[in-house]
Amino acid sequence: MSSINCSVKNCSHNNSGVCYANKITVNGKRAHTSTHTCCSTFLDGEHYGTLTNNTNGGGSCSMIGCNVKTCNYNASNVCTLDNISVDTQSPKANLYEETYCASFKNK
Repeated sequence: MSSINCSVKNCSHNNSGVCYANKITVNGKRAHTSTHTCCSTFLDGEHYGTLTNNTNGGGSCSMIGCNVKTCNYNASNVCTLDNISVDTQSPKANLYEETYCASFKNK
């Protein structure tokens, strides 16, 4: 079962460093580094409250969609890793573009 470790503290899906969204999607079609990717599922907890118990299975997120064609782990738009890490370069992300998949590996 896949899991998403999340260092984006203000994401509404983050529950103690684990993502609890129904599924996430990583974007960055022509990414060459991890910082050219983003978690398009990010929602700022300040505006969307806490959504940490929003998964269909009642647990952490286990579906990782990937639209990053240049990622080594993308297989038909699904991530093949057992777990990934989502991070941000800023202390507080405001938009999903300020997040990135730290597990990205360029082909």
